[in-house]
Order: sequence, then C-alpha cells, then structure tokens
Amino acid sequence: MPTYKNLLFQEPEPGIAVVTLNRPDRLNAFDYGTVEEIHACLTHFESANNIRVVILTGSGRGFSAGTDLKAGRDANAPVNVSKQMNAQRFIADMVLHMRRIPQPIIAAINGVAAGGGFSLTMAADIRVAAQSARFICSYINVGLSSGEIGSSYFLPRLVGLSRAADLLYTGRTMDADEALRIGYVSRVVPDGEALSAALETARTMLEKSPFGLRMTKEVLNQSIDAQSLEAALYMENRTQTLAVVSGDFRAAAKAFAEKRKPIFDAED
Repeated sequence: MPTYKNLLFQEPEPGIAVVTLNRPDRLNAFDYGTVEEIHACLTHFESANNIRVVILTGSGRGFSAGTDLKAGRDANAPVNVSKQMNAQRFIADMVLHMRRIPQPIIAAINGVAAGGGFSLTMAADIRVAAQSARFICSYINVGLSSGEIGSSYFLPRLVGLSRAADLLYTGRTMDADEALRIGYVSRVVPDGEALSAALETARTMLEKSPFGLRMTKEVLNQSIDAQSLEAALYMENRTQTLAVVSGDFRAAAKAFAEKRKPIFDAED
C-alpha cells in the first residue's frame, strides 16, 4: 500500500480506496509536493485492478482551500513565464489525470472546497456533501481568472452556463443546499457523514460488473464531448459489444435467471 506525506491512503474495504488530503493545518491546501503525490497516487490507480472505486476527501474541518498561496512564494521575486506555465500545467493536469484513471471517483466533501479544491470536486464522478460544505470559485477573488484547473470546462457542464457564469464571475460562496438544488451534488448529509455516504454509494457500485463500471466511465468521458449523437452511439455500441462477450455479462445473465445477485470474478 503506497504511503505519502500529505495524503492518507486507505483501503477500508476490498475494492475501495479512500484518499484523504491531509494538510489540516493549511485547510488541505495543496503545495507543489502535494500535487506530486496526487499524481503519483493517480498513477498507482491506473494499474491497480483490485481497486474499483476511489473516494476523495479532506481531513479536519474542510475539503481543500485549493492552491497554497503561501507555499514557497516570494511576491517580489521576478516571474519566469516558462517555469510558471510548466507549474500551471502540472497542477491543472491533476483533473485530467482524475478523468483518465479507470475507477469512478466519489468526492466526499466536508467543509470548504475553494479554488483548486472546488475544481477537484468538479473532476469527480459523484459528489456527496456534508451540510457544512461550501463551494467557492475563489480565483477571481485574488486577481486571477476563474478559468482554472478545469473550472471553465466542468462547471458549465455540471450546472449549466448561466449558473456557472454566476459562480465564476462573482466568486461568491455556494452552500450545500444550493449545490443540491442546482444538481452540483447528488446528496447532502449531516456533518460527519459524508464519508459514510460515499462508502455506501461505493458499495452499490461494487455490486456491478467490474468491466461495465470502468467502461461506463469511459463512455461518459467520450460522450460528454461527442461531436454528434452518431459519435456517441458508436462509442456505446463498441463498448456494449465488448461487454456482451465478457464473462461479467454471462455471470450477470445467469444470476438474473436464477433470481440472485451476480458474482463476478476478481480482477488481477
């Protein structure tokens, strides 16, 4: 099991990994070292076939305050544009990496998710929020564009262009109730129960076909930007054909006929 300095990695149940942002003294803001660890953890998941669902959460009183603005920065030092661009890409690629791993990701959001922390929740597949959860596109509040770490891509797709523009332009706080009302999160639970609710959802997902679960994420990734219905159907047809000839489908069909839950072979 991998170990990290700024992340906690746990496998509380077979098939489920919980990754906890663990800098509670900085409200789980991520410095460059934390970003390196997040990439390393995601790389581990790329080939960890025994892990089928990933839960991302934060320790202490919040999910994440985003990029640590105090980490190793000198406001008076000259800026090298090339180095700044490379660093920017490395940070932003976290969300691309999240979408590329085969496992669905559930964000269990406790307390504030601001700036880059908000963007990490956008890149998850499912979002479960505690009642205390707060979401802030805070980039524009510190003199930056609100288009950061995928926010201009994900947010309009999740809540619609008008609502996304409201949040991106104003940098205002969205509470958990509003997030549920506009469809940003799928559930709001009492404080202290976000991780338990995420685990409950993960267990339901583990009852499904391993191949089907992974391919559903792949199809969603492709179809959200499909050029046409025809292109989306092509991807679905390809995936469904592969699924039909898989052992998972045969196991599920047999279980359905026998009126029981299917038993799928464990992946290597």
